[in-house]
Amino acid sequence: MTIVVFITSLLGAMAFGMPIAFSLLVCGVALMIHLGNFDTQILAQTMLEGVNNYPLMAVPFFMLAGELMNAGGLSKRIVAVADAMVGHVRGGLGYVAIIAATIVASISGSAVADTAAVAALLIPMMRNAGYNVPRAAGLIAAGGIIAPVIPPSIAIVVFGVVAQVSITKLFLAGLFPGIMMALTLTATWWLCARKEPNVAVRRFDAGELGKALIDGVWALILPVVIIGGMKIGAFTPTEAAVVAVVYALVVGRFVYGELRVRQLPDLALKAIKTSSTVLFLVACALVSAWLITIANIPAQVAELLDPFVDNKILLMFVIMILVIIVGTALDLMPTVLIMTPILMPIITKAGIDPVYFGVMFIMNNAIGLLTPPVGTVLNVVAGTARCSLDSVIRGVWPFLLSLTLLMFLFVLFPQLVMVPASWLR
Repeated sequence: MTIVVFITSLLGAMAFGMPIAFSLLVCGVALMIHLGNFDTQILAQTMLEGVNNYPLMAVPFFMLAGELMNAGGLSKRIVAVADAMVGHVRGGLGYVAIIAATIVASISGSAVADTAAVAALLIPMMRNAGYNVPRAAGLIAAGGIIAPVIPPSIAIVVFGVVAQVSITKLFLAGLFPGIMMALTLTATWWLCARKEPNVAVRRFDAGELGKALIDGVWALILPVVIIGGMKIGAFTPTEAAVVAVVYALVVGRFVYGELRVRQLPDLALKAIKTSSTVLFLVACALVSAWLITIANIPAQVAELLDPFVDNKILLMFVIMILVIIVGTALDLMPTVLIMTPILMPIITKAGIDPVYFGVMFIMNNAIGLLTPPVGTVLNVVAGTARCSLDSVIRGVWPFLLSLTLLMFLFVLFPQLVMVPASWLR
């Protein structure tokens, strides 16, 4: 009965058009009433305690770092370096998009922001060069979802807080899968680019590459500073976010000279708005998460999955398929916040490494950003490319399929995730 109350209240609130955050709050209230312990003071305290968490401070700082990076010219120079490296080969701008998306993802950690930045820079270039625009938009959308997996991922920060798993370990474990996602997209684009008609191809220019590297070296150093600093223990993920803000501010203002002081209030306001949405969502979700635990819903779900608990790979397959289904209807962050407290006890019982599960769970939810009807990243790219959503969906399918196959490869061979993570530790 408790599971029925949970699902009915959540889906019922969403069906009435209520935002996800308020739907989670309604769900929490419904569970409190069902359990006979409704208390507004407990509700408020749980919300406040949920966001009164040091690691969550990384969210607004990484958001602000992304805004400063785009306004300060760092993103533009990353694209220029990638273009000078591989823009001369057939389908070169597609490879540029993948490289740029990977580097930008390793700075801000937000799929939507990174996708918007790369799409705004590259879609016009690809359209003018004669590329199939919906396919190009699909590639950029697929490249954008590397951001939730590769460090410093905002989704991983939230998962680590809710699941009480080391965020640093999650970051390091997500590095190799993120790189593998980029390589998978590269292979898929190689197959697709062979069908691209009338695409302009220029000659490689070593001088142009040298100039781009010299101009973009400060932008390229930032991912090394963030990941390297956490690797050697120089700073925590939250401190890394502050370092990213300071670095992007200094480079954008004093090195590249493109960041103006008068822009800072607007950039800070954009970061505050986005961060407040995420943090309010976290606060409401943690009310539901606390009541899910009180109501013993994980144990009830565990009973349903009990036949698979003795086989870790089979259990992961079942969970991944379940998350794929949920991801078609919910955005990344709500899915993480709703399902993490339900699934973590099952993962613990089955003896699955929580760091491995966290990376796989986030990767699956990131793929959900490409699946209609929600597909947040698809909508962003469609708007930027001025294409219909249907055409972008058709363009993204080859990349969506290849990334899904990669995810299930990681399910079959967990060592592909955990062995590189152990090297980094």
